[in-house]
Amino acid sequence: MVDILKEFGQKVLHYRRKKNLSQEHLAELASLHRTYIGQIETGKRNIALKNIEKLAKALGVSIKDLF
Repeated sequence: MVDILKEFGQKVLHYRRKKNLSQEHLAELASLHRTYIGQIETGKRNIALKNIEKLAKALGVSIKDLF
């Protein structure tokens, strides 16, 4: 069974690295906390839809790309 939180976190990590952003910089761009970004990337956080939208905008991708 695929863990959707880990899979989502891996997508965020992929796009963050592709954009050459640190967790801190992504957090600033998305108006989120750096530790929150870390928890998302490791699959430890069940992220709210509004925050998914913030991350997608900060990464310059569509919400669909993160899934």
